[in-house]
Amino acid sequence: MDKYTNLYRWMILPLLFMQFGIFRDYWGDFSENAWAVHVHYWTGTVWYLYLIIQPYYATHGQLAKHRTNGIIGMFIAGGVCLTAFSMMHRDIATTEKARMAPEQFGPFQPWFFFGVAAVEIVMIIAFGFAVIKSILHRRQLEHHAWWLVSTVFIIMMPALGRGVQNVHVAIQSSKWPNVEIMPSLYISEGIILSMLLLGAWRYQKLKHPATWLAVIVNVFNFFLEPVGRSEMVQKFLKAMIKG
Repeated sequence: MDKYTNLYRWMILPLLFMQFGIFRDYWGDFSENAWAVHVHYWTGTVWYLYLIIQPYYATHGQLAKHRTNGIIGMFIAGGVCLTAFSMMHRDIATTEKARMAPEQFGPFQPWFFFGVAAVEIVMIIAFGFAVIKSILHRRQLEHHAWWLVSTVFIIMMPALGRGVQNVHVAIQSSKWPNVEIMPSLYISEGIILSMLLLGAWRYQKLKHPATWLAVIVNVFNFFLEPVGRSEMVQKFLKAMIKG
């Protein structure tokens, strides 16, 4: 585990990127956010913090704290999954708002929110799978650690994507509503994949299945637009996600 001694420092970077991305959306209208938004934001933030303190405890002679916090951390991970699922009806409800008031939403047409819901389902399932794999490999520390690290990059896109998109749309504000919204997603994914692969290279995990799961999820996110425009996907989401 010596090579993971400084892992906790490296894990600060994705936390900062996540907080940058979500800062305006969350804190900009803090008092207007639904309860589910607050719960999801804080469970997600605490999860990222756990992935900083847990490697520190494990590599700095505090295994008892690491094990105790690990049990609590699994509770937090479940909260991340369940609160993310509970918020998905907001995406479906927003598709209807965008259809009824297109002038208000501009380039953010219903297909965009359907696409967001679709990729979020994949991210949530992959996140849960990675957490379960980390539990199954808890006695194989190399695998245990990297399955947990991968969760950061599996679920980063919604937060980082919003931040990059806010900046990108602001730059194009003079062209509203004829602004490009998808390039910001591609930029966000480029950042996430770069951090993921750099970390995997640094810790010799380029061929690890957790790395490839995170890569696959983020590559799938590139297809948000065609997935969101699919009538079959739209019908499935409307049938499955009820308010």
